Amino acid sequence: MAISLTKLCKPLYSFSLPSIYFSSPIHSISSQRLLEQSIKSAIESKNYQQIANLLNDSNKTNQTSNPFSFLLNFPPNHRTKVINEVLQSFLPLRPRTHPRFAYSHLLSFTLQSPNPLPLSLAILQRTLRSGCSPIPQTHLLLSSVWLHQRKQPNQTVHTILLQMKSIGYQPDNGTCNYLISSLCKVDQFDEAIQVLKCMGKAGCVADVDSFSSVIGPLCDLRKTKQVEELMKEMVSRYRLSPRKEMVVKVIKSMRANKEVDKTVEMVNFLEEMNLEIGFECYELVVEMCLEGSLFVLAGKFAIRMTNKGFIPHIKVRQKVFQKLVDAGQVEIAYFLKNRFTELNS
Repeated sequence: MAISLTKLCKPLYSFSLPSIYFSSPIHSISSQRLLEQSIKSAIESKNYQQIANLLNDSNKTNQTSNPFSFLLNFPPNHRTKVINEVLQSFLPLRPRTHPRFAYSHLLSFTLQSPNPLPLSLAILQRTLRSGCSPIPQTHLLLSSVWLHQRKQPNQTVHTILLQMKSIGYQPDNGTCNYLISSLCKVDQFDEAIQVLKCMGKAGCVADVDSFSSVIGPLCDLRKTKQVEELMKEMVSRYRLSPRKEMVVKVIKSMRANKEVDKTVEMVNFLEEMNLEIGFECYELVVEMCLEGSLFVLAGKFAIRMTNKGFIPHIKVRQKVFQKLVDAGQVEIAYFLKNRFTELNS
C-alpha cells in the first residue's frame, strides 16, 4: 500500500511508542516495570554497560513497550547527554554486537520522541558500526522524521546532517546510505538523490553503495531516465566504477522498457570510460537487438563480444547467424561464424 507524503511528514511524536512492538501479553506489566526501573537505576549510577546485559536477558521475553520510555521525562538536553554517554560506554564492549538490543530500543525510542534529529542519526551510526542491523520499521520511522524536518525553515540536507557535529558525531557514508535506502523504500527518490548529492557538503563523499541504494530501486521501477543520469554522474563526476551486477540490473531495466538506443549509449559510455563490461551485459544487448529486429546491430555487438574474448550462448549465436543471413547480411554472418569457431578452438 502506498504511503502518502503527508502521513510521512507527520511529526515523530505522533507515532505511539508501542507501535513498533508486536509482542504477546505473556510478559507481565510488573516485569516490564522492573526492567525499566533497573535501566533507570543503571543510568542514575552511570553503570551504563549493565543496560546491555539487562536488555539481552529480558529479550527472551518480548516487550510490549519501550524500556527507555521514562527518558521522555528528562529535559531534552539532559536526555541527549545521557543517551550519548550510554552510546560511548558501549564502545569497549565485545563482541561489538553485544548491545544490539539496547541500540534497537534506543533508536526506536528516539525516532518516536520529540526532536529526534540529530540524535537518531548518531544512534543509527553506532548501530551500523557495531555490525548490527536496525529493525525493518526503522526505515519508515527514519524517512518520516527526515521528511518532517526537511519541511521546516532553513533545513537543507547538509545542515541537518551537520547537526550531528553538535553532539560529537560526524556524518559518514554508512549513516547516509541507510537514510538514502530508507527514503527509497517509501518512494521518495528525489529526496534520496538530494541526500546523495549533498553528502559531500556534510563531509562524506558518496560511494558505490550510495549510488546502488538509489539506482537499484529505480531499476525495479524502470525509471531509466534517472538511472541513466545517476550512472553517468557516478562514473564521470565521482570516478566510481559500478559493480557488474549493477550494470546488469541497469541493462535489464532498459530491456524491460525496450530502450535499445539508450542501452547501446550506456554501454558505449562505460566502454569510453575504460570500465569493464561483463559477458552477461554484452549478451543482454545482443538479445535486445534481436528482439527489436535490429539484426545488423546484434551482429556488431556479437563481434564486440568476440573482441573481448566472449562467445554468446549457442542459441544466441545461432539466432544471430540465421537472422543476419535472412536479412541478406551474409558476409557479417559468416565473419561471425568464423570468429566463434576460432574462439572455440
